[in-house]
Amino acid sequence: MRASRLLSVMMLLQARGRISAQTLADELEVSVRTVYRDVDHLSAAGVPVTATRGAAGGFELLDGWRTRLTGLTPNEAQAMLLAGAPGPAEQLGLGEAAASAQLKLLAALPPQWQADARRVGSRLHLDPVGWYRSADRAEHLNEVAQAVWNDRRLNIRYESWKGVGDRIIEPLGLVQKAGEWYVVARSHNQLRTFRLSRVQQLEVRPGKFPRPRKFDLAKYWATSIERFEAGLYRGTAVVRITELGMQRLKGFSAAVAEAANRTRTSVGADGWSRVTIPIESIEYAAIELLRLGSEGEVLKPKQLRERMANTARALAQIYGTVACNSRFRRERRVRARRVREANRVE
Repeated sequence: MRASRLLSVMMLLQARGRISAQTLADELEVSVRTVYRDVDHLSAAGVPVTATRGAAGGFELLDGWRTRLTGLTPNEAQAMLLAGAPGPAEQLGLGEAAASAQLKLLAALPPQWQADARRVGSRLHLDPVGWYRSADRAEHLNEVAQAVWNDRRLNIRYESWKGVGDRIIEPLGLVQKAGEWYVVARSHNQLRTFRLSRVQQLEVRPGKFPRPRKFDLAKYWATSIERFEAGLYRGTAVVRITELGMQRLKGFSAAVAEAANRTRTSVGADGWSRVTIPIESIEYAAIELLRLGSEGEVLKPKQLRERMANTARALAQIYGTVACNSRFRRERRVRARRVREANRVE
């Protein structure tokens, strides 16, 4: 375990340059004290690690020193082959490059490991697109990717929920989530997220923009997702529900399913229980909760219960009218048949 961690410290220093003790501790999920001990072990083993004090200080390898330790374990090779999933690479125009890189990786492995590494593609497949959905259109993906690589500003015509408008953006990173591509960009000195399928037109502007030095795409994305989900649900609803209704709630969202499990009361003799779930709005909740059918009953808030009741009455009227019309036509056919039979008898 320690040997693996020491190797990780050395490779991090080689790849990133100067790194603070706290950053190393966060990366390796250990204490700062453990990092100091690991650095001491590396120094004792002859690895030239230097330390710089101060706010901008940290550990770094002696300038020009590099390790030749580049071997991969079987599990590491399999992980790298799996990470080279063909879908995103193909969409970015890197399909051939990814395939070539995988061949080179296989060729670099010892013969006894190559068979195991080849089994990854035949045993594991990643499909990021949800059920009953196709991959999102990304007509401008290659142009945006080039702008991200080269720090180029873009003029885009973008369709948002407010309407269509022109914007100037500084693209910082691309993210694929659930089969859809997003570009994280700076616009009017604020970080924003744009869905690529809503970009109607695109033009690359001349010159480059200065990229923020401390921007971390993964951290920004995780924070923005948490902020979005926290602001999405603005109220709660109390629902009386059956066991089948609980199963249906799991298909709403992870937040709804978690809240339902956490707030569920004990099941009564009639098989029903109560849950409190988050909702976005009365209008949207009324549409979503119709999916429960007769397996759920909204108790609170009053406005949502009234909306559900009005919808149920409207549906009953529609289907009741259909049923009455169907019965009337059936009775009319019966009467006509009886008239024809009576005429034949006469």
